[in-house]
Amino acid sequence: MNRPLHQRFLALCLLPVLLLAGLACDGGDEPGEDQPFRIGVMESLTGAGETYGTVANQSKQMAADEINAAGGIDGRRLEFAVEDSKCNAADAIAAYHKLTDVDGVKIILGTSCSSAMLGVAPLAEADGVILFSGLASNPDIATAGDYIFRTQISDLEVGIATGNTLWADGIRTLATITETTDYAEGVRRNSVAQFEQRGGRVVAAEAYGSDVSDFRTQLTKLFEADPDALHISPQSEFSAGTIMKQARELGYAGPIYAETVSMGTTALEVAGDAATGVKAITADLDPDNEKAQEVLANFRERYDYVTLPWHLGSAYDDVYIAAECLRQTGDDQDADGFRDCMYDITWSGAIGDNYSFDAQGEVVGLSRVVVEVLPVAERTADRKYTVIGPAPKG
Repeated sequence: MNRPLHQRFLALCLLPVLLLAGLACDGGDEPGEDQPFRIGVMESLTGAGETYGTVANQSKQMAADEINAAGGIDGRRLEFAVEDSKCNAADAIAAYHKLTDVDGVKIILGTSCSSAMLGVAPLAEADGVILFSGLASNPDIATAGDYIFRTQISDLEVGIATGNTLWADGIRTLATITETTDYAEGVRRNSVAQFEQRGGRVVAAEAYGSDVSDFRTQLTKLFEADPDALHISPQSEFSAGTIMKQARELGYAGPIYAETVSMGTTALEVAGDAATGVKAITADLDPDNEKAQEVLANFRERYDYVTLPWHLGSAYDDVYIAAECLRQTGDDQDADGFRDCMYDITWSGAIGDNYSFDAQGEVVGLSRVVVEVLPVAERTADRKYTVIGPAPKG
């Protein structure tokens, strides 16, 4: 016997619900097991840190593509929600809120710059969100909280090594020029503290904003103090190269000491011959590390350039470490489980073998070196300086 039309209509409307209910009762797949792991990436794609923020972002995407091509994380793809932190606290905070409030991520890889990291870290700590940086190096990040990690080595080590190197090279008076950012000021502060502890003296100091591109007036003032050496601490590669170039154009022939940013490809291209002989304390990929050289070769093949190889490798390793912790937790919303994994993990990758994280989320088992920039004729696409030796400690 045929049912009335309205009963047949009601049955058709309920059919999808009944089918779904049947699937639920039968068990089926666990919720989300075929869904991608989705985490945040926050790098300086514009602003003072554009060059290394971009290389970090590209390196992370390369790592994610490798993971996905190999079958993902236990069969689940890894996806990124990417935001531009622009190398400053205000824009980093806006990017953080977009990632957490709109995209709903609980794990963020970044940031590139210390100012951005220090601006966002209190929010991440309060919200229980992982913030894992491969580049930010200001010493204050060490005490930023229980959810804050980094593979970048603290600039406390840079400062100690810079001060010791200056003293060992016979430098007794120093002039400094520093960009007014957390990273640059942290490098200067710790370098000067160690230099003065050894008995050195700062005879002149200048600071500049990130919008400045002509440093000749400030450099002239510094050179009037007749220092034994000039120490530069920039945030951007462009200002680093310009300072070195303008210093030589003004006739300064003395030694110049610098840090990681000044060793970037863009900085050395802007400086040209003016950078020859500049010494810096930086992290560097071991030429005997097969993984490091493989990553560099793959990156160059994919993007047709390389800058700041250690930063590139650090960002790359961060993705693989994150993938392992996601594999262990099985949940991209489990920030506590991810945190616990980070504290327990020991890793070997592009930036070193058997490194780990201490109780403050600081990387342990990696170190920096002293490098000296080669003459232009001797620089190659992958090697623009020579390693003098390990960064002097203590």
